[in-house]
Amino acid sequence: MESIAWMAWTLPTAIFFAALASTLAVMTWLAAVYPEAERVGVLRIPTTRGDRLFISLVLAAVIHLVWIGLVGTDPIFTLPIGEGLEITSLWLATLISLLAAVVIFRTV
Repeated sequence: MESIAWMAWTLPTAIFFAALASTLAVMTWLAAVYPEAERVGVLRIPTTRGDRLFISLVLAAVIHLVWIGLVGTDPIFTLPIGEGLEITSLWLATLISLLAAVVIFRTV
């Protein structure tokens, strides 16, 4: 157990992996039910759903890394749950990433 002690299995980590798994499940279902055709958006190259997912995931990683570098992960408020559940400013970067993903899926 010592070899994986560095892994931070926190609530945000669990939410991230649950969201990623559900996104992949929905996209698999969409591919089976609604076969897709390549689409040309603002990038002027043909992209598929998988391409747009990859672009949005890479952009989400960049947004989070830039956020951590410039803003940090300080708590912005504490919820009165248990001993106090701290909500960090990194959740704001997650919201920005979700909005960016919506824009990518609509325009790219």
